[in-house]
Amino acid sequence: MRFNLLILAFLFPILLWSQEPEPIQIKKHKTDSLSVLFIGDIMGHDSQINAAYDPETDTYNFDSYFTHLKDIIDDADLTIANLEVTLAGPPFKGYPQFSSPDVLAHAVKNAGIDVLITANNHSFDRGEKGVTRTIDVLDILGIMHTGTFQDSTDRQKNHPLIVTKNNIKLALLNYTYSTNGLSVSGPSSVNYINREKIKEDILYSKSLNADQIIVLFHWGKEYQSQPEPDQEKLFNYCKSLGANIVIGSHPHVLQKMEWNREDKPESFVAYSLGNFVSNQRTRKRDGGAMVKLSLLKTDSVMSISGAGYYLTWVHKHLINQEYQFTVVPASKFEKQLPEPFRSNDE
Repeated sequence: MRFNLLILAFLFPILLWSQEPEPIQIKKHKTDSLSVLFIGDIMGHDSQINAAYDPETDTYNFDSYFTHLKDIIDDADLTIANLEVTLAGPPFKGYPQFSSPDVLAHAVKNAGIDVLITANNHSFDRGEKGVTRTIDVLDILGIMHTGTFQDSTDRQKNHPLIVTKNNIKLALLNYTYSTNGLSVSGPSSVNYINREKIKEDILYSKSLNADQIIVLFHWGKEYQSQPEPDQEKLFNYCKSLGANIVIGSHPHVLQKMEWNREDKPESFVAYSLGNFVSNQRTRKRDGGAMVKLSLLKTDSVMSISGAGYYLTWVHKHLINQEYQFTVVPASKFEKQLPEPFRSNDE
């Protein structure tokens, strides 16, 4: 009996030790983040082209557009802007059928803009040549782009535009409501707003395992501060298909932005970012906004962790009796008004 008790006394601590629960494994969540900056309409009116021209060297320079914005652009992981001109070569001309010097794209590249969307009502201003040459220039400079395509092979290969950065895979889709009545002919193509096509493209983007689908529309009515019902319906349509970020252009004035955090998944829409740079000088048309979104991926689940904007104004001013255009962030320069940043179109 005493022997048995000794055995039990020896085994008891071993039994206790063997019955201790295994350590709890704390799952580590994998999180990636990406900040995306969206810029509105980059226009090229006659006065802008003339202001950029240096007769002594017979060259153009548009770098002044971005002088005061470099830090904002550099702070974003990815920057996307709307190119609302063609790069069709000379003669260089503004409204109504735009063609800007190639160095406009050089200025965009130097400023750090990564992607240009090209589907808008001026995409076909210079016909087939305007579409294909614009793409050639952007390809040479290494600027990503979407919305217009040189032929069906180009579209099949590069639509949607897939951009992967910081382990987050974006699918970018760009469409326009019109090309100002000009019929796109030849092998080139422009993405038009068509619900069935949009649905097909969004579903295809999902099949490519895109983490986030972003749709960029050229839509709405010019100079209207409120979106049209059709814009709101189209945004909701995209949401229903799984594309919950929509950015708009074309009205040339700011329209409302909405960050809907109660949506599942949450959604964001900016119906119009207004003009980034142009010669439109009337109230509401002489500026716009740059929108910055912070995207978060946690264990493959995407969310919008932050949303904000920078108001901008186009400063048209005289230097040595020559006009120059500079885009200024309002938050930095509003206290300097009216001097030295005031509108002087005389």
